[in-house]
Amino acid sequence: MQVIIHATYKTKRGLEALFSSDFLEAEQAIVIAEDLMQTGRLKHLSFVDKHDRSWNLKELKRFMEDVQTEPHHIKIYFDGGYHRKTMESGLGIVIYYEQNNKKYRLRKNALVKGLVSNNDAEYAALHLALKELEVMGVHHLDVHIIGDSMVAINQLNESWPCYEEELARWLDRIEGKIKELGIDPIFELVSRNENKEADQLASQALNGIEIESVKELSVKTE
Repeated sequence: MQVIIHATYKTKRGLEALFSSDFLEAEQAIVIAEDLMQTGRLKHLSFVDKHDRSWNLKELKRFMEDVQTEPHHIKIYFDGGYHRKTMESGLGIVIYYEQNNKKYRLRKNALVKGLVSNNDAEYAALHLALKELEVMGVHHLDVHIIGDSMVAINQLNESWPCYEEELARWLDRIEGKIKELGIDPIFELVSRNENKEADQLASQALNGIEIESVKELSVKTE
């Protein structure tokens, strides 16, 4: 989570000035704020997140301590495939996260019917990942969302307009789920090779291979 520091500084002569930082990672903001407090000249100190929620130092520290026991530092990789003849879609998601000072990888796929295009399948895969975050209890955190679909990523980050009615409905579902979870998405477009785990899961779903697993990773693995 990122926050802005708001601080009122008072000099020895009684002059006061209000200072505000850029957005900082909450962990960094806490360290800087505690360092400022050691001057003994801060009259007021607060933090504001991207949802305009205000925190004092004690509240923010408690929140960040609680975060360590919950999934955080989350990266979602998603991919979808569509088979024109069978009109079936394969969805693949990989979620990397940390919890209790350990790293994990969640892999899941699904075979679904009723979609009409590959772009539909891409959006359905991301929606599946967001529902998984809801099950994991993720809320009010930055979440990196990574995919190889230019259409999906550029429409999600509002670089491209969306004219297709079906895709617009998917965008509404996804934006609604993001708002419901209170997460701050960071969208990233990568090559298909960089998204091969999710791509493989989507292909396996189309071939009738169902996968759902959670694995603890070594520190160097991602």
